[in-house]
Amino acid sequence: MPATWPCPGPAGMADEHAVVFDRGRQVRLLVVPPLFEEMNRTRRFLVETQRVLDGLGIDSMLPDLPGCNESLQAFSAQSLRSWRDAMAAAASHFAATHVLAVRGGVLVFPTSLPGWVLEPVKGAAILRQLLRARVLAAKEAGAAESSADLLEEGRNHGLELAGYRLSAALVAGLDAAIPQDEGQRVIRQSDLGGSPLWLRSEPGEDAAQSAALARLVAAEASV
Repeated sequence: MPATWPCPGPAGMADEHAVVFDRGRQVRLLVVPPLFEEMNRTRRFLVETQRVLDGLGIDSMLPDLPGCNESLQAFSAQSLRSWRDAMAAAASHFAATHVLAVRGGVLVFPTSLPGWVLEPVKGAAILRQLLRARVLAAKEAGAAESSADLLEEGRNHGLELAGYRLSAALVAGLDAAIPQDEGQRVIRQSDLGGSPLWLRSEPGEDAAQSAALARLVAAEASV
């Protein structure tokens, strides 16, 4: 289940962690998680999806993005480009044949792989949510901040948002990023039933949603 893989980083190659269900089977799915807190809120859901896929005869790998979860790399050194390079390296290392990118993961996944994107979202929408949360927190503390001013600061100097230190490159990259795809199938929340786990205030899981997602992938997967 736990595994490591060699990942490029600002200081050279580093060992990153992944949750892996690998029996050397024909279909090998790279799961690219959402970004920021959505990653934490959906992790149990994605791992449960992997377990169901394992029972359906599909190998899967859920790698950490550099700077996140168990990663020893600095989050402040990351950009969309570094995450794209990392996911490409993970796909190569694990010999992925397919990809499933979730939410903001669609901004960094290897578009050359066939597969699925779950509720893709623009980078600017992610950034707006982070900025809004900071502005609201400042207001509650009796301070006044503006999303426009914060965005300008972030583009030039980087910015602290939701407990993450975003580099200027990451802020600018998110602001301009739109989901890229090369024909991957778009999955909507309505295909899974239930409410979106990434909107919950705490990490959660939903066995029915995991099973629905796994069955959809298994039914459509081919090499």
